[in-house]
Amino acid sequence: MSRQRPPAPWVAALASARDTPSQSLVLAELRAAILSGRVRPGAAIPVDDVAARFSLSRIPVREALKTLVAEGLVEHEVRGAYVVARLSRAELAELYVVRASLEAAAQAAAVPRATPQDVAVAAAALRELEAATAAGGADDHHRWSRRFHLALIGPCQMHRLLQMFERAWNVTEPGRPMSHASAAATEALAADHVAMLDAFAAGDAAALTTVTGAHYARLQEIVAGIPADS
Repeated sequence: MSRQRPPAPWVAALASARDTPSQSLVLAELRAAILSGRVRPGAAIPVDDVAARFSLSRIPVREALKTLVAEGLVEHEVRGAYVVARLSRAELAELYVVRASLEAAAQAAAVPRATPQDVAVAAAALRELEAATAAGGADDHHRWSRRFHLALIGPCQMHRLLQMFERAWNVTEPGRPMSHASAAATEALAADHVAMLDAFAAGDAAALTTVTGAHYARLQEIVAGIPADS
């Protein structure tokens, strides 16, 4: 008698009991698993196992996966399998160009609208980011880096732009490209963050976009140094 194989550990860790099982819950849990790095680029997403985890049919799981395909986080292969999207080094570099352009546009609109509370939120995110970097927690670092960058553009009130920026960030996230940064590069990026907060607090949009542009140039240098087979 054949034994049914156990699901992958990341599938077993999905929060099936958090709420009433639904397509939206499957979507949220799969997206979180991908963005957190628990399931790596190129890994298969077993539809049957995910459906069983949530006590659902395959249909809502497939619909959730279609949404993730549209977001660029999942690929649907010719034979029907779903896998976490894989990016080439060139594709990753292109996405950083997209992120830089969107962030610059949002910053230009955000700085004139920023309130002291917005500055306080950004400062708090930077403190958490610095603490995560010092502690060496990769997941915390990625989470607070995102929150810091979003805090600097949140006041722009351009909701579609913010949505596009988050989606572009999401696609770059699973591969953890910053894990390839040297200690010197990480220190330089941290100094950029301090300068970005200073410009934001001073209401100097031109200075903020300038230092952010330099920040993205550093990121591109890191991407260029990633081994081609990573």
